[in-house]
Amino acid sequence: MKLATYQNGRRDGQLMLVSRDLSRAVAVPQVAQTMQQLLDDWNELAPKLEEIYQALNAGSVQGAVDFDETQCHSPLPRAFQWADGSAYVNHVELVRKARGAEMPQTFWTDPLVYQGGSDSFIAPRADIPLASEDWGIDFESEIAVITDDVPMGVSADNAEAHIKLLMLVNDVSLRNLIPGELAKGFGFFQSKPSSAFSPVAVTPDELGDKWQDTKLHLPLVTHLNDELFGKPNAGVDMTFNFAQLVAHVAKTRPLGSGAIIGSGTISNYDRSAGSSCLAEKRMLEVIADGKPSTPFMGFGDKVRIEMFDDEGKSIFGTIDQQVVEYKG
Repeated sequence: MKLATYQNGRRDGQLMLVSRDLSRAVAVPQVAQTMQQLLDDWNELAPKLEEIYQALNAGSVQGAVDFDETQCHSPLPRAFQWADGSAYVNHVELVRKARGAEMPQTFWTDPLVYQGGSDSFIAPRADIPLASEDWGIDFESEIAVITDDVPMGVSADNAEAHIKLLMLVNDVSLRNLIPGELAKGFGFFQSKPSSAFSPVAVTPDELGDKWQDTKLHLPLVTHLNDELFGKPNAGVDMTFNFAQLVAHVAKTRPLGSGAIIGSGTISNYDRSAGSSCLAEKRMLEVIADGKPSTPFMGFGDKVRIEMFDDEGKSIFGTIDQQVVEYKG
């Protein structure tokens, strides 16, 4: 299934069922009003939605309308949990190498995860309002999964069954604020403003053989100011798969339905595919030239993030955002 949330003036929006080709959509209030309601009772409600989904794809659902990505909020406009990992350890290794820091061996065996703000996600076509260009504004193109209720201590082998939906992420980062925050030894906060997610969330079965070993084996395509920035394959060089990330996050506490777990910046050892964030490109420039030459984003800069199937059709819809000055 493919699902979206239309903005309707309420905080959690209106759940919409979206056709496989992203051409048509229909509200399903008789099943669930919101995405969170669906996730809370997934086992009971998902089969009912599946019947409507098949009919929607066949063109036989009354009340269907043309799907409009500009009406979408993030699939979960707010969530009880947003934990972002760093599953592509070669990316972490590169960043540390650029500043001459050794990487502990435990980074290869124990995932890095931070807990992000989940009460104010941005719509996928909304502006990114920030008060200063001096903060080092960066995008991070990622993939995330949404779970149902996950018991504490779940094994990686059993975690896959709790992954219900996948979506794309722009995890906005303020690079120039990060060093000062990390120096305090207490993690990110101000340096991680609101994130945005793709217009559409999809069930794993929609991905066919591209979803293997709880990894999504397709390129994630990023354009910066309408120029291709990178298209690394999300299934390549992913040190920790999503089942391992979910198990790691649930090691000492259960996860409630609607928990979002991110992959971290998609990154390949083959640098010819480009990068998924400005920080990585800048670090490659530091290693090659001794200094970065690519600037961080400024007001008016745009980022577009999307993923296509083998036929070139969009799977999740498009995150398409512009950085604007926030004046309070």
